[in-house]
Amino acid sequence: MRKHTQHVITVAIVLGVIAIGAAAFAWSGLYNIAADDQHTRPVYAMLTTFRERSIAARVKDLQLPDVTDPARIRQGAGNYNAMCTGCHLAPGMEETELSKGLYPAPPNLTQHEVDATVAFWVIKHGVKMSGMPAWGKSMSDEYIWNMAAFLQQLPDLDEEQYKALVATSGGHSHGGGETQPHEEPAGVPDDHSDMPMEGMPMDGSEPHVDPPGTPPHDDGDASGAGMKMDEAKPHPHAPGTPAHDDQAASAPKAATAKPVVHRHADGTVESHPVPPSPQTDDGHDHQH
Repeated sequence: MRKHTQHVITVAIVLGVIAIGAAAFAWSGLYNIAADDQHTRPVYAMLTTFRERSIAARVKDLQLPDVTDPARIRQGAGNYNAMCTGCHLAPGMEETELSKGLYPAPPNLTQHEVDATVAFWVIKHGVKMSGMPAWGKSMSDEYIWNMAAFLQQLPDLDEEQYKALVATSGGHSHGGGETQPHEEPAGVPDDHSDMPMEGMPMDGSEPHVDPPGTPPHDDGDASGAGMKMDEAKPHPHAPGTPAHDDQAASAPKAATAKPVVHRHADGTVESHPVPPSPQTDDGHDHQH
């Protein structure tokens, strides 16, 4: 009993020393985590084991659909081409800047066949600290299985076969259910391209929208329709102000004669006193 107790104490001390040493090593910053510096062999082996065992423990209960269905494979080809080739490449495709820069390096899936259930789980959940995203955040399981089905065929495709399959695929249309539908507020058209241009401000700002219950009115008149673009907007009066003529109020008044108001050909209005002598040609085309 005494030996057993001493053995337990010894093991606890050793584990404590290892834990303290590991914590001190991590805190020191000596280990280089840069993607252009490879892991040491023990660390790489440990991380690989963690990944493989973690995935294996989680795929055993997955129900495998028919991954040989040509329609499923064809649909998955389009999604793979749009979402995965930057890292995992395609037949006849050279390495990309992204595939070169990631570490651990993403596998070239044109050369490696991946088990369908493993492919599904990795595509859906991603892998920590590897650059592999969790596509299940935005893609439904059905479309992830389609991609997993396509991956069973990818290593056997040449460049022309791959391109032909992608060309006939409806994948990644974002209208077939790959992602969650985009919801618009109530009353807003789904297709913004059919919104009328009439009444849109010329400076690109949002059109004026009256609050619910506002009586119908002509925004064209209220906004100064027919005014010259370089003219100032009409001055709005406070509610209850008696109607009056701003043009007449702003025009200079004659000291001894009633002013004459006339309209120019360009639509502007001008008023001035009656001249004491016959009017001379001032260069305007007057229309009294």
